[in-house]
Amino acid sequence: MSVLPGKALILVENLSVPFDRRVWQECQTLRDAGWEVHVICPQGTKRDTEAEVTIDGVHILRYPLKAATGGPAGYVQEYGSALWHTLRLARKVGRVDVVHACNPPDLLFLVGLYLKRQGAKFIFDQHDLCPELYLSRFDRGEDFLYRAVCALERRTYKTADVVIATNESYKDVAVKRGGKSPDDVFVVRSAPVVERFHMVPAEPELKKGKPYLLAYLGVMGPQDGVDYALRALASLRDEVGRTDWHAVFIGSGDAFDAMVALSKALKLDDQVEFTGRISDEDLLRYLSSADVCLSPDPLNPLNDVSTMNKIMEYMAMSRPIVSFELREARVSAGEAALYAPANDEPEFAKLIAHLLDSPEQRAEMGELGRARVAGPLSWENSQKALLAAYAAAVR
Repeated sequence: MSVLPGKALILVENLSVPFDRRVWQECQTLRDAGWEVHVICPQGTKRDTEAEVTIDGVHILRYPLKAATGGPAGYVQEYGSALWHTLRLARKVGRVDVVHACNPPDLLFLVGLYLKRQGAKFIFDQHDLCPELYLSRFDRGEDFLYRAVCALERRTYKTADVVIATNESYKDVAVKRGGKSPDDVFVVRSAPVVERFHMVPAEPELKKGKPYLLAYLGVMGPQDGVDYALRALASLRDEVGRTDWHAVFIGSGDAFDAMVALSKALKLDDQVEFTGRISDEDLLRYLSSADVCLSPDPLNPLNDVSTMNKIMEYMAMSRPIVSFELREARVSAGEAALYAPANDEPEFAKLIAHLLDSPEQRAEMGELGRARVAGPLSWENSQKALLAAYAAAVR
């Protein structure tokens, strides 16, 4: 479907750009289709630190942002600051044809309303279901703040001319809970650029003298299941009796320090390594050397219906995966993963052990995964859906 190119403004609060790989892929797709692309996002701490920069034809404005601490009150402060900076920088960008807001939080519709008064169309790119995120992250139930989060989501749906969903489960929510027409909701799946993920020679020294390397890649927040993975590794050692592995946890997040402490409490620190965020080159080194990759996201209202980027990236690197039984994890990975019953750490450990003893199955699963991300789950298919969403918005 052809798109009449115009001026697009993409709003991001959760990550800096181009570090946010999904958003950067969207920027490049729109640029290649002839759009003038502007991005407003927070500054990174170690990368993406410039306040203003143009990269590969994409104009990026960044603002300082202190990450939330101390529970929901910290998020109110973080989001309030982000909203003020976003409005300030949006005025600097000026009139646009499309404002494209990526959540969380579901507050960016306020910027959308401001720009819609100037003739812009508003696209809501729903990266997370914020009501489910709230329930999964904070043990507070459906309290006042939960109801407020639901209200903000409703206002965002109402403001949106078009919704972009990351998978069919999210589209179903946009239609049933958000009241959107199915024709106005486009599924743009997150997908790795396959060319970016390629095998490099395995480095046995990364295994720290052990026969096998286990790898986790991703954010380390309260809902991401790193604690489940660590307890599963303790079970692998203590109940299954396997110590012939070294594990590496790649990434960071607001639970990072707590996970390092948990590893020590479980007496795993001699077999578990936390790298923090690393370069793409080092990431390829670790994943090329890994024998089994871990996707320990527990079953909760958010994870069951969310597409995990880590799974897509493991498959792009032809790695076999162990996951808990989650609806969208199975949609993504198919037979490239083995699935433990939801949140069952001992069974998760047993599946790791099974794969360590099954080199032919590991290779077969890796090939299946690579074929999925190069074929039906490829970014090429997502590009078409993204451009169709823009075409529908400006029609």
